[in-house]
Amino acid sequence: MKTFRHLLTRFLNVFRGRAQSERELHAELDSHLQYHIDDNLRRGLSPDEARRQALLRLGGLEQTKESIRDQRSLPFLETFLQDLRYAFRMLRHNPGFTAAAVIVLALGIGANTALFSIVNAVLLRPLPYPQPEQLVTLRESKPNFATGSISLPHFLDWQKDNRTFASMAAMRGGRSLVLTGLGDAEQLNAVLLTSGFFEQLGVHPVIGRTFTQDEEKVGSAPTVLLAGRFWKRKFASDPAILGKTLTLDGKAYSVIGVIPSDFDLLGRFRNTDLYIPIGQWGNPILMTRSAGLGISGIGRFQPGVTIEQARADMKRVTQNLALAYPDTDKNIGAALIPFRKWNLGAVQSSLFVLFGAVAFVLLIACVNVANLLLARSTTRCHEFAIRSALGAPQSRIVRQLLVESVLIASLGGAVGLLLAALGTQAVLHALPTTLPRAESISTDARVFLFALLLSLAAGIFFGLAPALKIARHDPQQALQESGRGQSGQRHRLQGALVAAEISLALVLLIGAGLMIRTLGALHNVSPGFDTAHALAFGLSLPPAGMNADAATVRATLRNVQQKFESAPGVQSVAYSWGALPLGYDDEWLFWIDGQPKPASKSEMNWTIDYVVGPDYFKTLSIPLQSGRFFTEQDNEHSPHVAVVDEVFAKKFFPNASPIGQRLHLNESDDSTEIIGVVSHINQWGLDSDASQELRAQLYVPFMQLPDKDMANAGSGIGVVARSEHPAQIFDSIRRASNQLSADQVVYGAQTMDELIADSLAERRFSMILLGLFAALAVLLSTVGIYGVISYIVSQRTREIGIRVALGATHTDVLRTVLLQGAKMTALGILIGLALSLAATRLLATLLFGVTATDPLTLAAVAALLAAVSLTATYIPARRASHLDPTTALRYQ
Repeated sequence: MKTFRHLLTRFLNVFRGRAQSERELHAELDSHLQYHIDDNLRRGLSPDEARRQALLRLGGLEQTKESIRDQRSLPFLETFLQDLRYAFRMLRHNPGFTAAAVIVLALGIGANTALFSIVNAVLLRPLPYPQPEQLVTLRESKPNFATGSISLPHFLDWQKDNRTFASMAAMRGGRSLVLTGLGDAEQLNAVLLTSGFFEQLGVHPVIGRTFTQDEEKVGSAPTVLLAGRFWKRKFASDPAILGKTLTLDGKAYSVIGVIPSDFDLLGRFRNTDLYIPIGQWGNPILMTRSAGLGISGIGRFQPGVTIEQARADMKRVTQNLALAYPDTDKNIGAALIPFRKWNLGAVQSSLFVLFGAVAFVLLIACVNVANLLLARSTTRCHEFAIRSALGAPQSRIVRQLLVESVLIASLGGAVGLLLAALGTQAVLHALPTTLPRAESISTDARVFLFALLLSLAAGIFFGLAPALKIARHDPQQALQESGRGQSGQRHRLQGALVAAEISLALVLLIGAGLMIRTLGALHNVSPGFDTAHALAFGLSLPPAGMNADAATVRATLRNVQQKFESAPGVQSVAYSWGALPLGYDDEWLFWIDGQPKPASKSEMNWTIDYVVGPDYFKTLSIPLQSGRFFTEQDNEHSPHVAVVDEVFAKKFFPNASPIGQRLHLNESDDSTEIIGVVSHINQWGLDSDASQELRAQLYVPFMQLPDKDMANAGSGIGVVARSEHPAQIFDSIRRASNQLSADQVVYGAQTMDELIADSLAERRFSMILLGLFAALAVLLSTVGIYGVISYIVSQRTREIGIRVALGATHTDVLRTVLLQGAKMTALGILIGLALSLAATRLLATLLFGVTATDPLTLAAVAALLAAVSLTATYIPARRASHLDPTTALRYQ
């Protein structure tokens, strides 16, 4: 059998046109083996070690002779397994190269996999509800707000009159209630809902039931659903809680069920403790048609209904309502937004930008490894020349190299997957708390498959260039060169790869630079008030104070304010009701006294309203431009007064002073006098406030709230306090509160600096990740250019020795090598600048105070990358300039 295979091999060699005889070929191969043995002996190796190293360099001469002849007729799978085993041996014999390639790829693949796990959880996973494509978010379109909150009467009319929805439900978050009677008083977060909300989303209680339509009506007996997390924390998941009562804001609520802990409506109910029927909210204007009150809706289409059909149907409904209620419903419409878009659209663009950026990191890593393989291929030209001379086809050589590169990529992918799993947990701690579905981010099967496919693709990508390069190399020329040098073409290819690395790194650096400048510009924007010395928190009076008349509530609040002002470290205290800068908003309608009263509410003017105590402006250091601030005398017994901001004054009194002008607020026939003008504060954000249509702001004294509102203001009053060290005074405020009543609760403390930071959380997150990716890209590029220049210097050692021997100075050598690195750097920077002009436009929506083509950022980043690259070039250049010519001339 062996003889037959040998004869068949000889026949195939002849058939393929092999002209060289076996004896001649063996003699030539033995000559090359002896050449490398002698070379190793001259380098000081022992005879045994010299022969072993020579055999390794020739790829195992005897094994090569036998294996190539015997492998031609073997099945593909068997030869593939042989390639795989050989690849393992080669990597094991080159631990330094293997470690470098695996680490570089692990960084690139790990970064991509970590970010993909976020994209997968947030954007790619189906929403956890039945037929999520049938769900839409419902909002109300009205003057100043294309997607404003819905009044409850409007929602009930929509629910009753539509023909395209299978179901509708409304919700309103941000409700706070005080739990008493179970230990220390505790502030709980509640969501107000209409019946059918959970059924619409396919959510079933852990125990008990959900609300009925009768329970959502105003005046119904109070009932409550517990969130699973709160049930577990407060009641140790005791099923006997059903039917028991909880005292919330002094009222007894019957527990009817428990909602699963994992339900959070894509992050919107993340901190919710309770769910309460919306009709049990004691707000006196709940059933007012013009009052939005922060209510939004969710609807589910009937089978087969499209969003265009539903919009047409809701247009019919709202037009009929406008005819029935012309005073309140004129110009009021329904806005329908796909549920996924409403909840995830805001983060989708930024995540995709970051995903594109991290892909650049992987490209740089692949280019780096391709350069390593090209450098390593220098010592393997002889091996593959021998294989080719013995009859190995080029396809087999390419396959062998691709198997090795894919194996390297697989090892890098495995390490990268581990890094991604660890890195994702670290990233979760830095994520903005508002990121939807953050709790579901994990390394699942899809992430594992992504890492696997990415590893395979990367292995093929960076393995093709050296594989094809070697496959096209003339084996006869390779045998004659004996490894003494490399062509300039090989160096040019490696230089081009380094230029590609630099160009990709430059794009990432420019993106990170633009985000850094954006945050810098935002931090330089004045919000209109002092953020450094202010603390905001909530206050809920004891149950007796919540359910008292307006006079009692006012007296209680005055006593509480005095107690808070006497707390150590507190300089001033003021109540805040309505809007809070950068926190939440509230709007009032008005018309100017002396002008005709508008025919309907939809024709009235809008303003953001702040109901504040007299020290509010002092506490937040809001500058007074004209007139005066409120005083303690502006109370329930004095004429109604107001302070407006400069935007209000310019918009409604462009040619006159607003001081002394009178307004009618919220349809009241009584007028309110404007007594002062203050600076504008950024209600909507540091970056977007100027672009909002509704910016006019109006302040009224807290104690002048109507009695019906004051009687219901005892739960969830806002408080702002001023201190030199605002983060340190909340404990003393809490102690002062407890001295008044153990059932009085202060909660939700947040400095104004933290409020500003929260408003910038998403931008800061994008900047951090872009900065990390850019730093990683620069590191990889620096390693790449250093490695290539070092490799080129090692290949030109003999040439450099000859130059020095012929009279070249150290400066000449240094200049020559630096010039070679400078050419790569310059080419990479030019290409990178061209790429960045297109790529950074994707960041336009995230930028503020700087353009996507900002010349200062482009120039600074290019200069920084050029300096880093030239520094990496200088190290091997300096080493080359100090070569001993005698040693260099002996170098082979």
